[in-house]
Amino acid sequence: MTDSILVPVELRDPEPLSPVLVEDIASLDIVLLGHYDLPEQTPAGAARDQFEAEAQATLEEIANRFRDEGADVRTRLVFGKDRESAIDQVAIEEDCSAELNPAPTEGVHRILVPIPDVAEFSRLPEFLDVLCEDFTQEITLFHVVEGEKEREQGTRIVTETREGLIEAGFDPDGIDTLVVKGEEHDDEILEVAADYDAVVMYEAELGLSDRIFGNLPDRIADQTGDPVVIVRRDY
Repeated sequence: MTDSILVPVELRDPEPLSPVLVEDIASLDIVLLGHYDLPEQTPAGAARDQFEAEAQATLEEIANRFRDEGADVRTRLVFGKDRESAIDQVAIEEDCSAELNPAPTEGVHRILVPIPDVAEFSRLPEFLDVLCEDFTQEITLFHVVEGEKEREQGTRIVTETREGLIEAGFDPDGIDTLVVKGEEHDDEILEVAADYDAVVMYEAELGLSDRIFGNLPDRIADQTGDPVVIVRRDY
């Protein structure tokens, strides 16, 4: 069974999706979420009655771009004031294994993969593979340690992940590792991500965030303009 990826878009006026991303993720089952943002005082039911037909038509136009590439697409339309909650709810209901935070990229040559201390490996190769075009030059497995005492463990983590990717069929010449010292993990990731074309990362650990997928991916996308794929953990 192919894993599902959630692709959220904002309505009424969605940002255009990059043809590169549309083509890349077409091999996955796609859940296209249209979130129609409402003013604070507007009831969701009233907005749905007024705008549902138009919003659904817009959503279907986007879905058809994926279908033209051979993708299986399910659409969900949500009227509400809390985009993050809508994303998390639909991700759970549709059993999505990842979320795409899209960006208007023209090509993915370098991919950054932040690796946490404990991470499931089973889903990582698939979601890396969908972004690895023929001309992808580099995948960097990145880990942040708080001090030199943790460097050995950090090196082991990225090395084991690299070995797993090679066993999964990735070219060893295209996989680098990078371990840096820093107290603020998110800041270190944001700084390094600026030098890459896309980021593939795990969701935040449960208990560390109110969101399933966390807020760091949004910050990466906002600051770098790069697409981010957030892979859900196997709990």
